[in-house]
Amino acid sequence: MKNQKGVALYISVIIMVILLAIVLGMSTILLGQFKIIKDMENSVIAYYAAETGIEFVLDNRLNLAGFINTCPEASPCLVGEGEAEYYVDIDFDCGAPNVCIKSVGTYKNAVRALQASY
Repeated sequence: MKNQKGVALYISVIIMVILLAIVLGMSTILLGQFKIIKDMENSVIAYYAAETGIEFVLDNRLNLAGFINTCPEASPCLVGEGEAEYYVDIDFDCGAPNVCIKSVGTYKNAVRALQASY
Protein backbone atom coordinates (compact mmCIF):
# COMPACT_ATOMS: atom_id res chain seq x y z
CA MET A 1 0.00 0.00 0.00
CA LYS A 2 2.84 2.39 0.76
CA ASN A 3 4.20 2.11 -2.81
CA GLN A 4 0.88 3.22 -4.33
CA LYS A 5 0.68 6.66 -2.73
CA GLY A 6 0.05 9.36 -5.35
CA VAL A 7 -1.22 6.97 -8.05
CA ALA A 8 -4.66 8.61 -8.02
CA LEU A 9 -3.06 12.02 -8.45
CA TYR A 10 -0.93 10.74 -11.36
CA ILE A 11 -3.94 9.17 -13.11
CA SER A 12 -6.06 12.30 -12.61
CA VAL A 13 -3.29 14.49 -14.13
CA ILE A 14 -3.03 12.17 -17.16
CA ILE A 15 -6.82 12.27 -17.63
CA MET A 16 -6.81 16.08 -17.37
CA VAL A 17 -4.04 16.34 -20.00
CA ILE A 18 -5.98 14.06 -22.36
CA LEU A 19 -9.18 16.09 -21.87
CA LEU A 20 -7.29 19.34 -22.45
CA ALA A 21 -5.84 17.98 -25.71
CA ILE A 22 -9.32 16.95 -26.88
CA VAL A 23 -10.80 20.36 -26.03
CA LEU A 24 -7.98 22.23 -27.80
CA GLY A 25 -8.33 20.02 -30.88
CA MET A 26 -12.08 20.53 -31.04
CA SER A 27 -11.77 24.30 -30.60
CA THR A 28 -9.28 24.47 -33.49
CA ILE A 29 -11.71 22.59 -35.73
CA LEU A 30 -14.67 24.74 -34.68
CA LEU A 31 -12.83 28.02 -35.28
CA GLY A 32 -11.99 26.84 -38.80
CA GLN A 33 -15.63 25.96 -39.41
CA PHE A 34 -16.79 29.37 -38.18
CA LYS A 35 -14.46 31.06 -40.68
CA ILE A 36 -15.82 28.90 -43.51
CA ILE A 37 -19.41 29.75 -42.55
CA LYS A 38 -18.61 33.48 -42.47
CA ASP A 39 -16.97 33.29 -45.91
CA MET A 40 -19.99 31.39 -47.23
CA GLU A 41 -22.25 34.30 -46.26
CA ASN A 42 -19.98 36.72 -48.15
CA SER A 43 -20.03 34.35 -51.13
CA VAL A 44 -23.83 34.39 -51.31
CA ILE A 45 -23.90 38.19 -51.28
CA ALA A 46 -21.28 38.31 -54.05
CA TYR A 47 -23.34 35.82 -56.09
CA TYR A 48 -26.44 38.00 -55.79
CA ALA A 49 -24.43 41.08 -56.78
CA ALA A 50 -23.32 39.26 -59.95
CA GLU A 51 -26.93 38.25 -60.59
CA THR A 52 -27.97 41.89 -60.22
CA GLY A 53 -25.54 42.79 -63.02
CA ILE A 54 -27.06 40.15 -65.34
CA GLU A 55 -30.57 41.37 -64.53
CA PHE A 56 -29.56 44.98 -65.17
CA VAL A 57 -28.35 44.14 -68.66
CA LEU A 58 -31.36 41.95 -69.45
CA ASP A 59 -33.75 44.68 -68.29
CA ASN A 60 -32.00 47.10 -70.67
CA ARG A 61 -31.39 44.64 -73.51
CA LEU A 62 -33.13 46.86 -76.05
CA ASN A 63 -30.17 49.24 -75.71
CA LEU A 64 -27.45 46.58 -76.07
CA ALA A 65 -25.98 48.24 -79.15
CA GLY A 66 -24.89 51.12 -76.92
CA PHE A 67 -23.59 48.84 -74.18
CA ILE A 68 -19.86 48.33 -74.19
CA ASN A 69 -19.26 47.90 -70.48
CA THR A 70 -21.91 49.05 -68.07
CA CYS A 71 -19.52 49.44 -65.15
CA PRO A 72 -15.93 50.26 -66.01
CA GLU A 73 -13.34 49.42 -63.40
CA ALA A 74 -12.98 53.08 -62.46
CA SER A 75 -16.62 53.20 -61.32
CA PRO A 76 -18.13 49.85 -60.27
CA CYS A 77 -21.87 49.46 -59.98
CA LEU A 78 -22.77 49.33 -56.31
CA VAL A 79 -25.48 47.12 -54.83
CA GLY A 80 -27.44 47.91 -51.68
CA GLU A 81 -25.51 50.01 -49.18
CA GLY A 82 -22.49 50.23 -51.48
CA GLU A 83 -20.48 47.34 -50.01
CA ALA A 84 -21.25 44.82 -52.76
CA GLU A 85 -20.43 45.71 -56.33
CA TYR A 86 -20.57 44.17 -59.78
CA TYR A 87 -18.87 44.57 -63.15
CA VAL A 88 -20.61 43.61 -66.37
CA ASP A 89 -18.98 42.77 -69.69
CA ILE A 90 -20.95 42.12 -72.87
CA ASP A 91 -19.54 40.01 -75.71
CA PHE A 92 -21.26 39.97 -79.11
CA ASP A 93 -18.80 37.46 -80.63
CA CYS A 94 -19.15 34.58 -78.17
CA GLY A 95 -21.03 32.12 -80.37
CA ALA A 96 -24.41 32.70 -78.75
CA PRO A 97 -27.38 33.62 -80.98
CA ASN A 98 -27.40 37.21 -79.69
CA VAL A 99 -24.96 38.11 -76.94
CA CYS A 100 -23.04 36.76 -73.91
CA ILE A 101 -23.20 38.68 -70.65
CA LYS A 102 -20.57 38.14 -67.96
CA SER A 103 -21.13 39.68 -64.55
CA VAL A 104 -18.65 39.56 -61.66
CA GLY A 105 -19.94 40.32 -58.17
CA THR A 106 -17.65 41.13 -55.25
CA TYR A 107 -18.33 41.48 -51.55
CA LYS A 108 -15.52 41.81 -49.02
CA ASN A 109 -13.11 38.99 -49.94
CA ALA A 110 -15.58 36.92 -52.01
CA VAL A 111 -15.78 37.11 -55.80
CA ARG A 112 -18.42 35.26 -57.84
CA ALA A 113 -19.08 35.38 -61.58
CA LEU A 114 -22.05 34.49 -63.75
CA GLN A 115 -22.38 34.25 -67.49
CA ALA A 116 -25.61 34.32 -69.45
CA SER A 117 -26.13 33.97 -73.17
CA TYR A 118 -29.21 34.42 -75.27
